[in-house]
Amino acid sequence: MRAIKKRNIPPTKAQKRSIMSTYLKNMAGYKHNQLKNKCFDDIQKLFDKAMKRINTFVDIDTELLEESSKKAEVMEESSKRAGDKLEQENEEKVAIDAVPLATKPPTIVDWKIHKEGKNSYYQIIRADGSSKMYKVFSLMLKSFDRQDLEDLYNLVKAKYGSTRPVEDLDLILYEDLKIMFDPHVEDQV
Repeated sequence: MRAIKKRNIPPTKAQKRSIMSTYLKNMAGYKHNQLKNKCFDDIQKLFDKAMKRINTFVDIDTELLEESSKKAEVMEESSKRAGDKLEQENEEKVAIDAVPLATKPPTIVDWKIHKEGKNSYYQIIRADGSSKMYKVFSLMLKSFDRQDLEDLYNLVKAKYGSTRPVEDLDLILYEDLKIMFDPHVEDQV
């Protein structure tokens, strides 16, 4: 009976503050230093704000469904408008200069081995003069597309022709590109 009676006693202000602080630290990302000098009312406001954010949470799937249905409606309307505009443009014969939104970076024109102390980097130079450095070949692969790799392979093949490179990084680049584009049974992958 005493245990039940003790459990039914409402928490004190200090206990509430402790519970709210623990929740804010674990769920809202606050640090102990941010909460230790705040009074009960300030912590109560922060706790209410965090709880409001939790209670008004909308699942991303429902948002995506609403957005996709809105986009479908807009696309139908815009396609009708686009058809009307095309008819008007054909009648008026208006010339429009289109600028592509996404442009592909210029092709690769050269590469160099750049050394800083003990570290060595591949420096890839593009046609517009921009360059980027890569320490590892695998990182280079992640940022290149097929055309970039073909350009780099053609440059390496043209530079070395039938000879093999002597320097370590050049040899690694040459061998890796050769295995990618001209695989052979005896190649070690």
